Amino acid sequence: MKILLPFLLLLFFTSNISAEVVKTIKYKGMVQLSESVALRMLSFDKGDDITLEMLDEAVKKYFKQGYFNDIWVEFEEGNLTFFFVEKAIISKIELKGWKDTDEEAKDAVIQIKKGALYNEKTLEAAKKRIIEAISQEGKIDSVVEIETEYLENGSVKVIFLVNEGEEVIIEKLKYSGVNGIDSDKFDTVIANKEHDFMGWFWGQNDGKMSLRDLEYDNLRIRDLYMQYGYLDAKVQEPFVRVNFNHYTADMSYKIEEGEVYSIEKIAIFQSENVMDEEKIREIISLEEGEVFNIKKFRSDAEKIKTAIADKSYAFVQVVPDLKKNKDNKTVEVVFKITPGDKVKIRNVVISGNNRTLDRIIRRELYLGPGDMYSLTDLKDSRNSLGRLGFFEGNTIEEKRIDNQTMDLVVKVKEAPTGNIQIGGGYGSYGGLLFSLAVNDRNIWGSGINVGVKAERSQTTQSYSFNISNNRLNDSDFSGNFSIFHSAYTYNDYSVFSDGVSVGVGHRFSRFVSGYLGYGFSSNSYDFDDTIDLSVTDTFYFEDYSKSGVTVSAKWDNTDDYYLPRVGFDLSQSFEKTGLGADANYLKSRTSFGKYLGLKEWIDFDAILRYKARLSMVMNNGYIPLAEKFYMGGIGSVRGYESYSLSPSIADANAFDGIRRLGGEKTFSNSLELSIPLIPKAKMRLVSFLDWGFIGDESINEISRGGYGLGLEWFSPVGPIQLMFANPLNVQTGDKPSSFEFTMGQRF
Repeated sequence: MKILLPFLLLLFFTSNISAEVVKTIKYKGMVQLSESVALRMLSFDKGDDITLEMLDEAVKKYFKQGYFNDIWVEFEEGNLTFFFVEKAIISKIELKGWKDTDEEAKDAVIQIKKGALYNEKTLEAAKKRIIEAISQEGKIDSVVEIETEYLENGSVKVIFLVNEGEEVIIEKLKYSGVNGIDSDKFDTVIANKEHDFMGWFWGQNDGKMSLRDLEYDNLRIRDLYMQYGYLDAKVQEPFVRVNFNHYTADMSYKIEEGEVYSIEKIAIFQSENVMDEEKIREIISLEEGEVFNIKKFRSDAEKIKTAIADKSYAFVQVVPDLKKNKDNKTVEVVFKITPGDKVKIRNVVISGNNRTLDRIIRRELYLGPGDMYSLTDLKDSRNSLGRLGFFEGNTIEEKRIDNQTMDLVVKVKEAPTGNIQIGGGYGSYGGLLFSLAVNDRNIWGSGINVGVKAERSQTTQSYSFNISNNRLNDSDFSGNFSIFHSAYTYNDYSVFSDGVSVGVGHRFSRFVSGYLGYGFSSNSYDFDDTIDLSVTDTFYFEDYSKSGVTVSAKWDNTDDYYLPRVGFDLSQSFEKTGLGADANYLKSRTSFGKYLGLKEWIDFDAILRYKARLSMVMNNGYIPLAEKFYMGGIGSVRGYESYSLSPSIADANAFDGIRRLGGEKTFSNSLELSIPLIPKAKMRLVSFLDWGFIGDESINEISRGGYGLGLEWFSPVGPIQLMFANPLNVQTGDKPSSFEFTMGQRF
């Protein structure tokens, strides 16, 4: 700040300023403040006498606004002029050396927006936040330098140059005072673990220190003790000794376990008796006489809250309490329940659905205007919206109006449902497989699914059209229609199929639905001219027609269509053919899927999945070759070509001397672990282990497995799976396949 005090003093003494009034007030170089605001900040106005102190005070006020680098004044013959040199505007911000392309990190950590005024204090504060954020990742000795570049337009470009520090590896982790619990169990709850041999390998501890978790790890250990009844357990914060020469650390915890407490009594207090106490006790898993478990304690409190909230007490409070008796090491468990008033839904507001019609969303909600509140209905509504597959995510906010009324605000984020689906794979026999589908699961936002699909490879060719509506006229009935043509060319023969199907379904409850359908197809075989039919059993390759009815039932309480984290699905179908056509059999298909999100246990968005499929066919007269079962590929056993695993016979005319005839019984199952890879890109990494069985007389005539890694990606054009697999138990004549990809399928 620069004030021409000598000049002002000279003016005051030579011009007799004490007797002179201000005639005009002008501003030059001021942009950030308007003149009207600047004038209001002055303690004087035109026509007033001014003093040196008044001018000094005015300059200080302007400077405190933070917009200026320099201010000075001139006063001549009653004309007062303020001159300003404003701070530069920051027009560009770059972050180099750490999260260079992560705009979210830049906004969250730097916290400086384009258009902000250049301020060294603000930049220094951002620098400290960057260092702190890197240190939370377990890296120390990080250095951040700030470079500024003035651009031609007078603005400033700010560059944060980051030199990330070194990661600290925990070489030794010790516990003292541990007797009642195996210290190995601590690894299941803490984030900072001792480095294992080959720590870089999947499943091993890499030993990297996480500072953001360090202050909570002792609390996690204490919570584990409380799951085993040690209510007096004390776990001090870890003592950490860092070797800055090698960036390694030794850590130790001092633990006082105390004694194990058992439950003496379970007491329930209701400020208002809204639920029979015996019914409350029925849902409590804790039992008198057993060792106390804090995890069960919290779960019981949540179950009580849900049970009472389902009776419309939306604002119920369940306050758990413990009364310890240190003399006999028992504890009285207390649940204090304050239900509040019953709550009615006043209105349901839907937002975010730019494409999907409101009624498509409302018909999935189990709460509407005028309904009494239910917490279970609210949770089931969220899951029902997730199972549609129309939205990337959804939330239902509870907006309290008064003690007896609330609004529900449903917020959805549309997902791409109309897309071009691409899939394929490669095998030594079929070559490159390519499929293209134009499909919209929610055409015009109506909830109707329409699709056209074409698939082509060196050995296959198929076309299909389908249309379905899961809620005919917004009812619990569904309907579908499809038509298809396919041609599968093997080494010495081809199969041609044309068919049509129609069906109707009904949703019996929130999770249970049924289906009844009819299908007809005509199937024919064409043999290569070079084939010697005298040495080939053509019994398996006779032209046939199929006419049959399918009945199925399904349970599905999962929370999302593509990437479920909660619940399971179970389906059973029976197909009976022989209704005026050649094929005559009874086919049964059973599928099961269990999905478990692990975030609650490990604070990481990992998902564990188990999937199983059991299929059997009973011969009632004639089972065509194409109607039997085959294993291999995505959906059964990865690591082998699709449909390549089945009972077979030797056939000189076959491509590899083996004729695959299909099996009458098959079972396959898979275990998968899906973890985030690039969350911003909605990309996940999945590891899997598949194993399956297939046979005619016995289901385990053929047993094969596969394992590998894959990518699950919610791309802009739909969900994509890229699978890289290795086969297990390979036998002569098998057709391994190392890569497959699909699009549009549920993960």
